[in-house]
Amino acid sequence: MFKISSNPIDTKLLRELTLADQAGGFVCFEGWVRDHHEGKAVLALEYEAWPELGEKEGARIIAEAKANFDVVEVAAVHRVGKLEIGDMAVCIAVSAAHRAAAFDACRYLIDEIKRRVPIWKKEYYQDGSIDWVGCKGCAKH
Repeated sequence: MFKISSNPIDTKLLRELTLADQAGGFVCFEGWVRDHHEGKAVLALEYEAWPELGEKEGARIIAEAKANFDVVEVAAVHRVGKLEIGDMAVCIAVSAAHRAAAFDACRYLIDEIKRRVPIWKKEYYQDGSIDWVGCKGCAKH
């Protein structure tokens, strides 16, 4: 399961979705809004996405992880909208028979989601400036 949501992420639900009798290990990655980026003080973030395409690409990434790593279940959610410092922006949950596969799959998932899913991040800085992170062409449109 991969979802893009404007609601706070329910980590308990993601954990429950990955529970399985054959799983002996569980890894969860939570990505939070931090108060700095490249030396600038950050006040908040705003994520925008193309949900239909994003959820399809996220599902492909999860299918790849299931095919390439010995995992049992995977669930992931990425938030959109305005987020404050400390808010959770993304959560990935992976269960596997053994911990190594769960860790490897979790890293693969977050790296590929950040690289391939059409989600854009706008940062609001303490100095009053705003910047699209990783999307230099976005500000021109």
